[in-house]
Amino acid sequence: MAVATSSPPTTPVTLDEYEGHYEIIDGKVVETPAMGAFEGWIASELNVILGSFAKANRLGIVVVETLFLIDRGRDLQRRPDLAFISADRWPINRRVPRTAAWDVIPDLAVEVISPTNTAKEVMDKLAAYFRAGVRLVWVVYPNHEQVYVYDSPTSVRILKVGNELDGGAVLPGFRLPLTELFVPEAETPPAP
Repeated sequence: MAVATSSPPTTPVTLDEYEGHYEIIDGKVVETPAMGAFEGWIASELNVILGSFAKANRLGIVVVETLFLIDRGRDLQRRPDLAFISADRWPINRRVPRTAAWDVIPDLAVEVISPTNTAKEVMDKLAAYFRAGVRLVWVVYPNHEQVYVYDSPTSVRILKVGNELDGGAVLPGFRLPLTELFVPEAETPPAP
């Protein structure tokens, strides 16, 4: 569960002002639990697959657990588990800033749900992402082997093993059969 600290730092927060896994909501530092091992593995797999696709097609970049300043007026900084930033929003050859929070709105935000996440937290993030201009949100439920694909806060497609996850207009041409994400290849037995 997210817990607000008693004395929030002024923003923008620099890396040496606060350590730990956090987001900033209405100017307050809110500690957020890191992903569990399985959820981290799912995010890592998505990072490799999605990052390779985006790079090969020069569409943009994919980052993991990066803090984004998504609403300056509300002093709102969110940390999606995975995010894609298109070359239209951040040119490919432009260096990522050395700040705690990146002042760009991702095109795609991905949340990998852990047992510690609440429905309220997920819905609050979803609403904030779309208010800020995120175009697509994937909410991954590893324990249920499902991905909820949101084109808006009220438009959702629920995908399960047997379906394909696609990038729509945000990542044209991207397709991932969910069997590749949720049902990893069986281990090859050692050679005799």
